[in-house]
Amino acid sequence: MRIQKTTYSILFVVSFLLLGFGLPKKIEKKVVKEVEKTFEVSNFSFQSIVVDSELNVQLPAKVTAQNFNAIYKNDELLGYVFVDQAPSKTAKFDYLVLFNNKLEIVHSKILIYREEYGGEIGSKRWLKQFFGKTGSDRVDYETNIDGISGATISVRSMTIAMDNLLQSIGILQENKIL
Repeated sequence: MRIQKTTYSILFVVSFLLLGFGLPKKIEKKVVKEVEKTFEVSNFSFQSIVVDSELNVQLPAKVTAQNFNAIYKNDELLGYVFVDQAPSKTAKFDYLVLFNNKLEIVHSKILIYREEYGGEIGSKRWLKQFFGKTGSDRVDYETNIDGISGATISVRSMTIAMDNLLQSIGILQENKIL
């Protein structure tokens, strides 16, 4: 039985990496790892969230077939994964946000940070401030999100990105997409 689960896990990861959802391979591997860890699953699939272009124009965080997916195990909706980039001082960093099936943030992670300074935003302690937030919540680095000395630009950028995502989730819920 254990060998069968391992075989299915390997097949899923290989097929996911071969078919993928349009992300660079290095990021795809990290996404799979975070989904497995957060939802404690090994066999799961992604289904792209499709948003028509007219509605997508209204969204603060743009949704593509590559960056926003529902996560299923068999036919059960586990949650959602959103992967995007946000600007830092001179480059961009890649981040991931996982939502449960009630669209509450259950995990977030900085996948790749490309700057010399500001990488502290990748700390679990700082990112936990977003846990439990939903499409009806607003986050702001001046009011309800703590700053980090030496990472001001990255803190602002990540907080704005998260607020844009939460606003987009709210709009998608209002329009019965989610």
